[in-house]
Amino acid sequence: MYSFLIPGGVYLKEDAVDRELGAVMTIDHEAPLLQGLWESVRSGQEEMLLSPYLPASYAFLMHVLLCAPFLALDALGTVSQRVRSWRIAAGSGPPPPLRRWWDCFWRLLYRYLTAVLPATALLHTVRSPALPQLAPSCWQLFVEVLACLLLFDTLFFMWHVFMHRVPWLYHNGHRLHHQHRTPFALAAQDSDPLELLSLLLLALSSAWVVGCHPLSEAVFHLCNSWLAVEDHCGYELPWALHRLLPCLGGAPYHQAHHTLQKVNFAPYFIHWDVLFGTYRGPA
Repeated sequence: MYSFLIPGGVYLKEDAVDRELGAVMTIDHEAPLLQGLWESVRSGQEEMLLSPYLPASYAFLMHVLLCAPFLALDALGTVSQRVRSWRIAAGSGPPPPLRRWWDCFWRLLYRYLTAVLPATALLHTVRSPALPQLAPSCWQLFVEVLACLLLFDTLFFMWHVFMHRVPWLYHNGHRLHHQHRTPFALAAQDSDPLELLSLLLLALSSAWVVGCHPLSEAVFHLCNSWLAVEDHCGYELPWALHRLLPCLGGAPYHQAHHTLQKVNFAPYFIHWDVLFGTYRGPA
C-alpha cells in the first residue's frame, strides 16, 4: 500500500485515492446527458435568465419565429397550386393576404408591451426563481413537459368553455379572437389583452404546479407555442403532428371550433372534448 501527497500537504493512502477517483468517475458517469447544454445556457447568462422580462419576451419572439414557416406558405400559396391544395377544405378560402399578417403583428406587439410584459414581470418577481446546478435527465424533461402540456390542456379547456358559456366574457373578450373565422398562424395569439395574459399565466402556472426544471419549462413553452401556431395555421399538412399522434386534434380540429364555436374547446388533445361530448372530427 502506498501513500500520496496531494496539494495542501495531506497524505492519502492508495485505497483512499482509489475511492476518491471512483466517486468522481461515478458522478461523471451519472451526470445528466443534458448537463453540458444546461451549463452552456447558464454560463455568463444568469442575469438574463432570471430577468423578469424574459417570460413575455420569450413568448412573443418564439411565437413570431414559429409563425415564419407559415408566412412563407401563405406567400407561396398565392402562386403555387400545390400549397393551396394543403389548405383545409371546409371553407378555408385562399391564404390570408400579407396585410392581415402585418396588422396582426402590430396588434400583438402592442398588447405584449402594454399588458403582458408588465404583468408577467410582476409575477416573475414574486416567484423569485432560481437556477439549479444540475440539468434534468432526459426522462425527467420528457415527463415534466408532458405533464405541463396535459395540465395546460385541462386548464385551457375549462377556461375556454367558460369564456364561451358566459355571454359577458365572450362578448367583451373572447369574441375578438373569433373575428378570425378562418384563422392563420399569427392569429393564434390575436386575442383581447386580458385573455392573452390569462393564457400566458395558465402556461406559467402549469409549469409552477408541475415543479419543472427551468430547462423543461423552456421546452414546454416552445412546444406549447408550436402546437398553438400549428392549430391556427389553416393547413392540413402531410407532416402535421396530429397525423402522427391521434391524440392530438391539429389544425382541422381547431378550425372546426372557429367555424362552429360550440365544439372542440381543448387546445391540443381531444380527450376532454370526447368525454364531454363536444368533440367534432374534421369533415
